[in-house]
Amino acid sequence: MASEKTSTPAESAELGRPSLLSRINKRLELSSVDAGRRSNADLDPVPPHRRTWRTHNFVMYWISDNFSPSGFRNAASLMLIGLSWRDSLVCITIAQFIIGCVIVLNGVVGSKYHINFSVQSRASFGYYFSYLMIVMRMIVGIFWYGIQAYTGAECVRSIIYAIWPSFHKVANTLPASANIDTQMMTAYIVYFIIILPVHFIPMRHLKWLFTIKSITTPIVGFAIMGWVIHKVGVSNTSLWTQKTTLHGSKLAWTFLSGLYANIGTWSTLAVNVPDFTRYAVNDKSAFITALVLPATGCLITFFGVVAAAGSNILYGQVLWDPLLLIDNWTSPGGRAAAFFCAFFFLISQIGVNIAANSISAANDLNCLFPRYINIRRGQIIVAFIGSWALTPWNILTGAPAFISFMSGYSVWLGPIAGILLSDFYLVHKQKYDVWELYNKHGIYRYNKIGTNWRAFVAFFAGWVPLLPGFIPTVNSAITVSAGATHLYYLGYFYGTGAAALSYYLLCRFWPAQETMIERAVLPDMDVIQGHDGEYMEEGIEAALGEEYIVGKEGRY
Repeated sequence: MASEKTSTPAESAELGRPSLLSRINKRLELSSVDAGRRSNADLDPVPPHRRTWRTHNFVMYWISDNFSPSGFRNAASLMLIGLSWRDSLVCITIAQFIIGCVIVLNGVVGSKYHINFSVQSRASFGYYFSYLMIVMRMIVGIFWYGIQAYTGAECVRSIIYAIWPSFHKVANTLPASANIDTQMMTAYIVYFIIILPVHFIPMRHLKWLFTIKSITTPIVGFAIMGWVIHKVGVSNTSLWTQKTTLHGSKLAWTFLSGLYANIGTWSTLAVNVPDFTRYAVNDKSAFITALVLPATGCLITFFGVVAAAGSNILYGQVLWDPLLLIDNWTSPGGRAAAFFCAFFFLISQIGVNIAANSISAANDLNCLFPRYINIRRGQIIVAFIGSWALTPWNILTGAPAFISFMSGYSVWLGPIAGILLSDFYLVHKQKYDVWELYNKHGIYRYNKIGTNWRAFVAFFAGWVPLLPGFIPTVNSAITVSAGATHLYYLGYFYGTGAAALSYYLLCRFWPAQETMIERAVLPDMDVIQGHDGEYMEEGIEAALGEEYIVGKEGRY
């Protein structure tokens, strides 16, 4: 009997049978994709029944974000450059209050229009120029995901030390060129296995993770501080008696440098905070950020100072890392305490990495490839690239210049934040047409190439003057004038302010009239404006379809 003839893809198409490539494409394509709007369920405005974040949820979020191993280390760098612990606390508190205000102001866009940063950026930068801003933000998220993953692995290693003390003696079988030993690689793999399932939790449900974190991590902080005080009392140590060693203008510029560095730590969230506030129940839910962020930052930094002071007495060395401190608890009771501290620090670190890096970068990928990538798929991609492709252990041990470069990334993020705020509050008076933001031929395209030239000019005005002062932080062999260095220390203030002012003036004298609308068009208004200028049916259900809103819940 003759064998059956195999059809080519073209013949299969002619016969009505899809080719292998088309079947794979169909399998990968999201069921909620809207090709006309280049959007999907995760990119669209959040519908009412998924807006579940209330004021207390944002309080819990910021408490959990600050109470982490990184929070314990906040004062270390400032004290090493000459500030006392008191001045360091003041510097950190002021920095977090300033950035908290920026976060609140930019977060209103998300809580009012229920869109993420990726969509918001189109209103000011233009439909296609916004993609550059999105890519820049995504790179930061993926990079810090890897760095935070390494810290998470340190938590896992401390847990293993507490359960099996013999793990301290595990021999290293990796070469020195690997920049990581067997113990740490084991902990890193375990951490990755633990965090991977967390990426599948929908954003609207993550509030419970932050609630757990906000309860457990402060308890750990108070416990460590209480233990230290119990062991050594409040005796004067070199840390407690340390005075600021700088004076005059040198002190002022060093303080501003520390202020800039601590503001820069949160500059990414200042840009993409709509990724979270879009889930808010009302416009004012996230306002509490301006108070919670500096209060918790000051408290956790004080915990770190106390723990470091005590470690100097107990172990003869200053341990800024709380994980290194608890690794010294080797008695049976001490190991049990170390286990619980490290375990809750691990939960904290997972929450920080998901909230600050994974979700944000996934939103950016979602916007770049809405046909195939939603937030869940984006998080998995970010996890593998950040954890394994970047090999953070190599970055931490062998690329100090690259770390300095990424730490100074606020040189670019500040101007982005400035333009976003200027556009929303000063230029468009908080009035956007949310549906036009999804229309690549709509009013926010600005021109044929989808670029708002005003934002282009303002963006460069915000960061180019800072570049001379930034370069020596990456390459110490290069020297620049004191004026350039001092301007860089004012980087976030200058970058944000100069970009915001430049953008406002350009829009004032050369306004984009097509984007100026009489009233805001919100996703759940009683009516929405059609492309023909007439008003149509009702709200978000009319735009996306009630079946879409309810029926896609499982995939949202």
